[in-house]
Amino acid sequence: MGVINNVTQEIRKEGLFQWMLRQLDVLITRLTTGLNWNDLRALARGDEPRRPNPRLTVHSESFLFHIKPSYYHQSVTKIGHTFRLGLLSTYFFILETITGIYLMIFYAPTPERAYGDMITIMTNVPFGQFVRDIHRLGAEGMVIVVFLHMVRTYLTGSYKKPRQFTWLTGVILLLATLLMSFSGYLLPWDQLAYWAVTIGTSMADKAPLVGTQVKLLLLGAPSIGAGGLLRFYLLHVLFVPLAIIFVFFIHYYKVVRVGISLPSSQEEVGQDTAKRIPADKRRYYLPDVFTDEMVFLGLITFILLALIIFGIYPGAPLEHHANPNKTPLHTEAPWYFLWIQGLLKLGDPTLMGVIVPGLVFGLLAVIPYIDFNPSRKAKDRPVSIGLWMLSMSLLVVLTWMGTPFFMVESPPAEEVVQIMIPEEKAGPVRQTDWDMLTVGEWDTRNDNSAASFEIQKLMTLFNELIHEEHMKVVERHEEKVAKLQKVRNPTPAQQQDLANLLATDPGLPNGYGKMIIENWQDGLKKVTMRVFWTPEGDTEQTFEKTFYIHDQSDYDNR
Repeated sequence: MGVINNVTQEIRKEGLFQWMLRQLDVLITRLTTGLNWNDLRALARGDEPRRPNPRLTVHSESFLFHIKPSYYHQSVTKIGHTFRLGLLSTYFFILETITGIYLMIFYAPTPERAYGDMITIMTNVPFGQFVRDIHRLGAEGMVIVVFLHMVRTYLTGSYKKPRQFTWLTGVILLLATLLMSFSGYLLPWDQLAYWAVTIGTSMADKAPLVGTQVKLLLLGAPSIGAGGLLRFYLLHVLFVPLAIIFVFFIHYYKVVRVGISLPSSQEEVGQDTAKRIPADKRRYYLPDVFTDEMVFLGLITFILLALIIFGIYPGAPLEHHANPNKTPLHTEAPWYFLWIQGLLKLGDPTLMGVIVPGLVFGLLAVIPYIDFNPSRKAKDRPVSIGLWMLSMSLLVVLTWMGTPFFMVESPPAEEVVQIMIPEEKAGPVRQTDWDMLTVGEWDTRNDNSAASFEIQKLMTLFNELIHEEHMKVVERHEEKVAKLQKVRNPTPAQQQDLANLLATDPGLPNGYGKMIIENWQDGLKKVTMRVFWTPEGDTEQTFEKTFYIHDQSDYDNR
């Protein structure tokens, strides 16, 4: 009763409206641990703080701000110094957590339900497709940003003393980011995911001594099944995120404790003055740095939304249901592991798929401990910068080697059909509007002027691909013949190989193609792709493949 009487007296004395304003001000002050309404207005306007400065109290009392320094050196807050890549990687992790929790509500990690749940998310869940696209785009963005963050740190020499351990935790975070993205790759349970993860886990099987045990631990069986899906789900939503959070706080604590390194031009060689910030060089977190960060993250959010809303980003793919008995043509690992797939094409899988990548990441981790050059200036580090340029060049080349364009020779007719209408992904035929796939038999040798413009484009492309694949095979064939003819003392096996090559009519001589489109069921069309060619002195050869396209497949928007 006493409290009520006091409140009643205060209301009578101040008036209800003024009393409510005062209570709101008290609430704001408690929530912000020291900033009242007028302080927030001053922050928004960029006014000087009152004395004593309550904005500094926030950093010592607030749960959200106590890990942030109250001020920074003005040089490290410039966008061109760090590009705020550390902040951006944290933002992507939070974005992945929020969107991932939303998707978890509608998903069950079992082979019987996973694929159907993905379709449900894309069709019957409010904003399901949109959230899934944001989640996938954020995952790929996080891999890129964490990598660029480490590149920036390396090029500026910011891994040197006293930041060696900070760099080491950064390498761990890079590995954890790759693992989190890779573990999520399997969850849609489609062909693209199943076989990409099959490639990845096959490398674990090649690890010396413990390879088989590691693979069994990952998959729970010799091949991917219910146990593997559940394990990858738990890795993706629980164990790896917890590891990232734990290592992140260690990493960020070290960043705050040691300070963000200044531009090398502002320090003497071998010195580190990041923590000694003169009063006239300080830039306070509230409001200046905080405002910059919010504007930066707002811009990034706008870009992400624009990429999805305006269809610039094609969207998170979902291919056919996972089928262990059918390997799609040109199966690839996730793009950030293509460099390892490229290594695998060069030799022994244990050496190239396990030992070499292990040495790469091991060397990356110990760089601060083996680089004894005290200078962070680029002009004083020609060896380090040169090694970085060489490493990036090798990464690009190996990534290209990991694609089907290198050391993958499938039959040319099969290759032509794969380009026109791949087993997985979309391709030109599926990307054509369903209504424009006119029923009929279309031939690359004929004038298809009676067909729709879209069909004419497809048949022109079909004809060009047949010619291109033919020429590619002929060129490779001629190179092999020329190489064997240059051998001075050929072995009997080489002589036989040369004879076989000379007797072979390579490629698709006299090649042409047909595309047959039929109405198969309501809303379903059957598309048959046929490639014909006639080797010299032989009968006509044929390659045929059949596909079905539904009017609700939405391929034309991908």
